[in-house]
Amino acid sequence: MTDLTAYRPNVGVVLFHPDGRVWLGRRFGTTGPHNWQFPQGGVDSGEDLYLAACRELAEETGVKTTTLLGRTDGWLAYDFPPGHNGSKIAKGWKGQRQVWFALRFDGDESEFDLSGQGHPEFDAWRWGRLDEAPDLVVPFKKAIYEKVVAAFHDFAGLRGRAA
Repeated sequence: MTDLTAYRPNVGVVLFHPDGRVWLGRRFGTTGPHNWQFPQGGVDSGEDLYLAACRELAEETGVKTTTLLGRTDGWLAYDFPPGHNGSKIAKGWKGQRQVWFALRFDGDESEFDLSGQGHPEFDAWRWGRLDEAPDLVVPFKKAIYEKVVAAFHDFAGLRGRAA
């Protein structure tokens, strides 16, 4: 088993529209083709994982009106690729370990605000298919996204049903 202490604790959110589509955000100032992803972010020391996911979703998208549908079991980890630059590498992290949450969006689309409180993560968004996400994300996250798709595929057929 991999020692996960070298991996930054992180949460991710797949936000489902009531019709089963998912929210995809285009990374701020990043050129394509692999520049779309789901909201995700770090977990503060001692922070509840679900509350961290809701906080990250609100910070990155403005969304607060959701219902919990499910979560992945245990941690999913990925390594940063060789030559990857960034603050997380500089802090000594080998990669990230993530728990993913499936949330249903229950609000109005006017709730979306990508300003990121002055530090935007995304510069555009759209509703898309869950199964297209692994091909849109940066390649070093693709295997994690494939696991998330497998874990949450049943939610993609919601068609407005209550969870």
